[in-house]
Amino acid sequence: MKNENVLKIAIQKSGRLSDDSIHLLKECGIDLRNVKDRLRTVSENFPIEVFFLRDDDIPEYVEDGVADLGIVGQNVLAEKNRNIETVEALGFGKCRLSIALPKAVKYEGAKSLEGKRIATSYPGIVGAYLKKNNIKATVHEISGSVEIAPGIGLSDVIVDLVSSGGTLFMNGLQEAEVILDSQAVLVSNKNLTATQKETLDKLLFRIRAVKKAKKSKYVLMNAPNDKLQEIISLLPGMKSPSVLPLAESGWSSVHSVLSEDEFWDNIEKLKAAGAEGILVVPIEKMIL
Repeated sequence: MKNENVLKIAIQKSGRLSDDSIHLLKECGIDLRNVKDRLRTVSENFPIEVFFLRDDDIPEYVEDGVADLGIVGQNVLAEKNRNIETVEALGFGKCRLSIALPKAVKYEGAKSLEGKRIATSYPGIVGAYLKKNNIKATVHEISGSVEIAPGIGLSDVIVDLVSSGGTLFMNGLQEAEVILDSQAVLVSNKNLTATQKETLDKLLFRIRAVKKAKKSKYVLMNAPNDKLQEIISLLPGMKSPSVLPLAESGWSSVHSVLSEDEFWDNIEKLKAAGAEGILVVPIEKMIL
């Protein structure tokens, strides 16, 4: 009999999202063993079964119900255009799908693509972009090594994934325009049972706790009591900082949480306000 409490999740079997997906699940306290060179594995401490698939196949498997969930890049999701639900942005695997062309060629917006030959692994996204901008061009679908296409005379322009831009540089190309910003997302079949949705909610609770912790730092500092209120005003924290008296008279220990985005500005202000002995500790999980 099928166990409806178990969620089947598809992740990339190899490539840029595979290791990060496995790491995320393990950070969520999900025990996954013997994941190397496996097609599937079952967690012993959480009702989840993991399938290892080609990233291009994940949206279709989730739509068809072969897998209940999937972790896939937004670039693949947009290209495949399947009837599935995006549940959560995961914050890793960030890249961008960009137009790139030889450095000697001047780019003046979408009109520069008129009549050009475009090589890409994303014909669906590129076709939609051309249609939106009323541009007529020839799209050549190729898989892998898209960046060499202009150099061998296959195309005038490429549309490909870019992270650092190093590969484009080595092939004499310049990044001209970003078509799509992408990161890994958790996607779901739209017909989960009530029991499966409960399990998904538990998984999302863990994922969000891990994500929140990555964006926050636990901060401890010594503060003179006559500067305490000023220092506390600089600490947004989750509710309010914890303040404990030190053995030395006139001083307190202040504990709080700072967001990664505002961390350095706040630390500088705290130091200027009189805080000393500031310690910064990473947070493993953060439950709000």
